[in-house]
Amino acid sequence: MKRSPIMVMGCTSDAGKSFLVAALCRCLSNRGLSVAPFKAQNMSNNAAVTVDGGEIGRAQWLQARAARVEPSTLMNPVLVKPYADTASQVIVCGRADPDISSLPWMARRDRLWPTVRDSLARLMAAHDCVVIEGAGSPAEINLRAGDIVNMAVALECSAEVYLASDIDRGGAYAHLLGTWECLTPEERRLVRGFVLNKFRGDPALLHDADAWLLARTGVPVVALVPYLRHRLPEEDAFFHRALPASGALNIALVLYPWAANLDEFDPLIHEPGLTVVPVSDHTSLDSFRAVILPGTKNTVASLRHLRGSGLAAEITRAARLGIPVVGICGGMQMLGKAIHDPLTIEGGDLAGLGLLDVATTLAPDKAVALRQTRWLDGGEVRGYEIHHGRTSAGPHARPLLANELGWQQDNVWGSYLHGLFENTAFRQTFLRRLGWGGTCTDWSALVDAELDRVAAALEATGWPQTLCSQPTTGQP
Repeated sequence: MKRSPIMVMGCTSDAGKSFLVAALCRCLSNRGLSVAPFKAQNMSNNAAVTVDGGEIGRAQWLQARAARVEPSTLMNPVLVKPYADTASQVIVCGRADPDISSLPWMARRDRLWPTVRDSLARLMAAHDCVVIEGAGSPAEINLRAGDIVNMAVALECSAEVYLASDIDRGGAYAHLLGTWECLTPEERRLVRGFVLNKFRGDPALLHDADAWLLARTGVPVVALVPYLRHRLPEEDAFFHRALPASGALNIALVLYPWAANLDEFDPLIHEPGLTVVPVSDHTSLDSFRAVILPGTKNTVASLRHLRGSGLAAEITRAARLGIPVVGICGGMQMLGKAIHDPLTIEGGDLAGLGLLDVATTLAPDKAVALRQTRWLDGGEVRGYEIHHGRTSAGPHARPLLANELGWQQDNVWGSYLHGLFENTAFRQTFLRRLGWGGTCTDWSALVDAELDRVAAALEATGWPQTLCSQPTTGQP
């Protein structure tokens, strides 16, 4: 049975839109509905790969998993990946579009809107329900002329809109009222309810605030969602902060500008007895058991940051002390001897750290693919590639992964395969070699259990039941 699309918008960034959409997708899927997530435009360097070799935001990948459907580029037709303060690569239908990437932000709408409309229509035709996520806030009136992700989408499909506010920040009722006031009368008619997210404390402290808001807007508060600590991947931010812990196995995760796909290290972050410590400034790495360099959207700029901050010297020192140093994708490119940039894609040639006998040549074409390959010290591993450039190995680097996806040289190794640590056997072997005595959890099963847990918490608010009790529509 078809029903109207459901849309979650936020009063601010980080109001919990991605989380709420994922939970709703699992709730509706649990009721036997065919559900699909949708976000017209996402800005994030955390990307996932679809079966047809396209890129989408990591959040839509997780929401598709919550809905128990195969992730598709239809679910996130426009992905914006920043690589400088005022520059970004635009991914359209899963593929980089250099022409649109070169346009000013406000000039992109006419080129992108037809793709957004088509993707949304196709999802609506194929599923009982589409759960849509907005971006930032619809109250950003300076961006309304170029909107392709908030109220423009809601009006296009007559979505049932729910505005979410982060009550943990304070000022939640003012945020909700102020956002509602910024909408046009036509847009206000689509708003079915307000959601107070990340609540902790005694609900009695809200007193008659819900009635106060209802009297001013005619819109009810439909859910008071508790503050939930969870282990689901974040959409675009990296909130993990930790200091080296006494008695724990400490691993340094080097953060630099434009670091990408940091959620792939969640399986390490959430293992007991491990402490993954983000390092972005000059820090001695002598006491860490391993050092990891993640992927990056701008390898050359990130490498310059390492040198400017003094971290490059510390990484080199750690490698010479025998500490395992791991580079993923752009991190591996930085560990190599040289980065050749003949087309000045990232600003020109640069010498690498010289810790791994490989060299990379950047190129405009992009490798994007799901991968299953052989780990030469073990069995099969699965992951995904997203990178510019081709890397060749010298005589001192021996293969780590088959298909020229990874190499190692003594205690330094690198991989083009994102998601390595999500492979339980690989993660177990890696940590055992560092001296960890624990047993790794199945990360995939843990994520699925987390989706069930957050869906149950949302069910307890009563909101999903009201959504399923509402009449269906005849929309395609």
